[in-house]
Amino acid sequence: MPPTEAGTGEYTPTAPSMLDLVRLSPRLLFPPGGVDLYHQIALLTEMSQDDEVLDVACGKGISLDYFVTEFGVHGSGVDVDPTMIDFAEGRARDANLTGRLQFQAGRSDALPYRDEIFDVTVGEIGLSNHCDPAAAVQELMRVTKPGGFVVLVQLVWKAPVDEGRRVVLAGHLGARPLMVVEWKKLLREADVIDLHVEDWSDEETAFRPTVVKPFLDFAELFSVPEKIGILHRAWSRWGWQGVCAVLSREREVHQLLTRERILGLDLLKGRKGAAVGEADPAGDAAREVSEPDPVITTGAGQEPDNAGAEVEEGDATETAGLPLFGDETQE
Repeated sequence: MPPTEAGTGEYTPTAPSMLDLVRLSPRLLFPPGGVDLYHQIALLTEMSQDDEVLDVACGKGISLDYFVTEFGVHGSGVDVDPTMIDFAEGRARDANLTGRLQFQAGRSDALPYRDEIFDVTVGEIGLSNHCDPAAAVQELMRVTKPGGFVVLVQLVWKAPVDEGRRVVLAGHLGARPLMVVEWKKLLREADVIDLHVEDWSDEETAFRPTVVKPFLDFAELFSVPEKIGILHRAWSRWGWQGVCAVLSREREVHQLLTRERILGLDLLKGRKGAAVGEADPAGDAAREVSEPDPVITTGAGQEPDNAGAEVEEGDATETAGLPLFGDETQE
């Protein structure tokens, strides 16, 4: 999908976040949630051959590459960091996927695309690390076709967090967590309908014998030699001051993920309603946003044992996913 001229802008953080560091790794790490989460996204959005799919805050394009190769879609990726776009474009060329996979540097709140051209739009964890979350969600809706799907994969606070600490931790993480009710409110205000929510950071389940983390933990993920290599790349980009900031941030983020466990990962999915005067693609144009959604099963097409713990809030039905955090692909 060819871009427009909008959405350009420098990405110049004063110090690297944990997300920046993970992205500096030469390893091709799947985003939190792993292949299972992104397979679930494809099922929920009825992803099929030749659909136009946009991935915002795409990083190195790992999840978008999965959609293209497994479901035959046309993929477009946007990230505010031009170095990630350069890397993703190089991988697409090497895999001979440039005809189906394209990338563009741009801001989440000023996407470089025309209105209503994508069947599915996905906002990844870094969606609002440089902009207002509401503006980013509105942009996702703007470029989605009527009847198309809007998906967020976002960090959520599992307990109230002081606003001052929210700001500090968002800078450390390189992402902006909100309470799940706040994410749902943003989607409703953007006129998303048929809202469906899944928690991909639940406690132990039959599908996952141990509790895992909703965010890539730099402290545990990389070996010492790998960390040295990543910090050397960080030094060349941000200098010694940036590296010192990294060491401080690493400790706090590791504590947040390991001891406090107030951070989770949620999948939120909805649809863009039909334009005025058009029939709703789902055959229910008159549906009210406040009407509860039917439960959508996860995984292999049947509800897991803990599906009885669903929590309905407003128009969204929240169910447990099948999380496998930390899944990775290595060339």
